[in-house]
Amino acid sequence: MTIRHNWCTSEVLALLRQPFMDLLFQAQQIHRQYHNPNHIQMSTLLSIKTGACPEDCKYCPQSARYKTGVEKEQLLAIEQVRQAALNAKAQGASRFCMGAAWRNPKSKDMPYLTEIIKEVKALGLETCMTLGMLNADQSQTLAKAGLDYYNHNLDTAKEYYDQVITTRSYQDRLDTLENVRQAGIKVCTGGIIGLGENEHQRAGLLAELANLPTHPDSVPINRLVKCSGTPFAENEDVDNLDFIRIIAVARIMMPRSMVRLSAGREKMSEEMQALCFMAGANSIFYGCKLLTTPNPSENHDQQLLHKLGLTPMPMATTPQHSQENSGAVAMYYPDD
Repeated sequence: MTIRHNWCTSEVLALLRQPFMDLLFQAQQIHRQYHNPNHIQMSTLLSIKTGACPEDCKYCPQSARYKTGVEKEQLLAIEQVRQAALNAKAQGASRFCMGAAWRNPKSKDMPYLTEIIKEVKALGLETCMTLGMLNADQSQTLAKAGLDYYNHNLDTAKEYYDQVITTRSYQDRLDTLENVRQAGIKVCTGGIIGLGENEHQRAGLLAELANLPTHPDSVPINRLVKCSGTPFAENEDVDNLDFIRIIAVARIMMPRSMVRLSAGREKMSEEMQALCFMAGANSIFYGCKLLTTPNPSENHDQQLLHKLGLTPMPMATTPQHSQENSGAVAMYYPDD
């Protein structure tokens, strides 16, 4: 299959509107060309600094602008992070993701961040962070410390973005991704389905992701977790089959990327998750909590993977940089 970076929205809409079975069949064929269909990459996500974010992302319970019941917490002690990473490894995770509710890290935060990267990597885990916006110097510093992945989601299509966030621009997000890519860190970027966007805007998000200079190494597809107190708390639920279509089209458009079934999985039935895996999802967050929102328990996930005959992907087999797929990372939506 030719790897493309020139998708137009009308082409993406045509994929989304295919008969459902035809779409899944096409996605599964492509998935098998590039990935072991019975392997799932397992990541664990830890909030290293919770709440009081100055941004106004209308979906996020960590924003200081909304009354959501999320209490402000200071940075975790390094030993707390290390112990959480040890626990994640014992549960089968190959990647440990750390998120902080910041607009961007400050200079005083960088020594702490580089230290926890080194501590987690010393345990034999891949490292990922989501810390908000990064400049070029910060990206280089994290790369030198050994950071493997950086997550910074585009969230939605460019034309709908100002209906979701006003405190940072779409270009700000693209600039962070470019800084991370230039530093040699793998990029993780995806979006959230259920923000009130229409089908055309969902197609626009997928086109934005696939038209990046290199396809993201990880593409998290999140289903909105409706949090009381946020402006999107009463949004209409996303249709299950429409969500599965997004997974399938992401797989078709970005065949080498890891497509992560991310936030919102706690509300998905086993049957729906199985269809998402059939559609090309091959990565999940593992653990009972994603920052401040619920996630299926480890035991429930182990049972589901056993039923489906799926096994955790060893870290050594996680796709590495290639000439086409260099640059990118992994995640939920904690960078806001």
